Formats: sequence, structure tokens, C-alpha cells
Amino acid sequence: MFSLVADFQQQKTLALNTKFVDGLRAILQSTSLDKEFIAKAITLPGQGEIMDMMSIADPDAVHAVRTFIKKELAFQLKDDLLAAVTSNRSSEAYAFDHDSVARRALKNTCLAYLASLNEPDVTELALNEYKSATNMTEQFAALAALSQNPGQVREDALLDFYNKWQQDYLVVSKWFALQATSDIPGNVVNVQKLLAHPAFDMRNPNKVYSLIGGFCGSPVSFHAKDGSGYKFLGEVVLQLDKINPQVSLTVIAK
Repeated sequence: MFSLVADFQQQKTLALNTKFVDGLRAILQSTSLDKEFIAKAITLPGQGEIMDMMSIADPDAVHAVRTFIKKELAFQLKDDLLAAVTSNRSSEAYAFDHDSVARRALKNTCLAYLASLNEPDVTELALNEYKSATNMTEQFAALAALSQNPGQVREDALLDFYNKWQQDYLVVSKWFALQATSDIPGNVVNVQKLLAHPAFDMRNPNKVYSLIGGFCGSPVSFHAKDGSGYKFLGEVVLQLDKINPQVSLTVIAK
């Protein structure tokens, strides 16, 4: 990945190593490996994790390269990813055991890859997974997949999810965090709007950590080259400092 970051910085054409793609394909097609292991093995490291290993962090380059890798893998492994989603569906009642957790992890990871393609058939698939989910875990994972791409489908799904779960404090906090950490273009504007959402309360530390803290954890939006992320945080901290200085300090420290 670091070699691709260097290529991007030098404006070279990006290309995935075929052995890397073939290796992930073999893992996806394996019938002997544990499904939870497969899900973890095909998951890319986060942007923050990658930048922590760089001598000079470059958020834009890391984001561009990670996005390229994710989409390219989704394109080249589309059939295998679709097969994994289909074969790991379940209409049974929610169960918290290893097999069920592993099945959900693999299906949700593959769905997230596919959604990065932003293709009509994949969007329809993610919508179907969202609507047919029998538990919040899988419904939220489908929502996260749909949320990768800006547009009306994303907005409708977010609103529908909130309407379903608005009475659950913890789920609403996850809903805020999902939007706050999004890498969609201009997300700072969306987060600013969420400050006025009826479910958000600047006096509630957990809501602040979910929305403001979540936004600060997004390397792309927070470190935007136009400085909008820093400006937004500065304005919020000034408001928050008058309400709860300790929470204000915690947000900055994170």
C-alpha cells in the first residue's frame, strides 16, 4: 500500500499487484477457513492506521489509494463477493454465537466492498439487505454500505433507520457516528446540520463524542485541505467550552 501511496504522490498510474488480488480471491473461495478469519483477512487497514506508520502523513493520498484498492478489489472480485453475500444470508432469529457472528461479519464486509462500486445492481442489493434484515446489526451494516455514496438513496435510508430506532439511545449514537465519520465530499456541511438535529444535545457528552469526536476521526473530512474541518471544530469547541470544558478538552485531545 505504501508503494501505491508513493505512486499517487508522484502522479503515476495506480495498479494492483495481481498476486495480491489472487490471494484474496483464494481466501474468499476457501471452504475450510473460518468465516470470521476470512472477513478480517480481506479487510483493509484503516486510513488512520496507515498514516500512523508514515513518517509524513498525507491524508489525501492515503484516502485516494485506499479508495482505489477497495474499488479495484470489488471490481475484480465482484462475483466472489456477491456469492459470499448470497450464501451468508439468514432469515433465522438473531443469535450471538460464533457461527452467526462469523457469518454476519463476512457478509457485511463483502457488502461494504461491493457498495464502493456505486453501481445500480449493487445499490439494489444493499437496499434489499437493509429492508430484509432481521436484526439491527445487519440492518446497520447495510446502512453503512449504502452510506458510502452520496445521493437520495443514502438520505432515505438514513432517515428510515432513524425513524425505526429513534427510541434507542445507543443506536442513535451509532447513527450519528456513522454520518460523522463518512468520507463523502463536503461532509462537514452534513455534520453542521446534524448539530441542529432534535436527537443531538451539546450537553450530552456521549452525543458529542459520537458526532464531533466521530468527525475528528475522519482523516479526509477533518483534515480537508480547505481547512473547513479545523474551522468547524474550532467553532464547536468554543460553544462546548461554555457548557462542559472537560468534554471540550476531551474532544480536542482525541
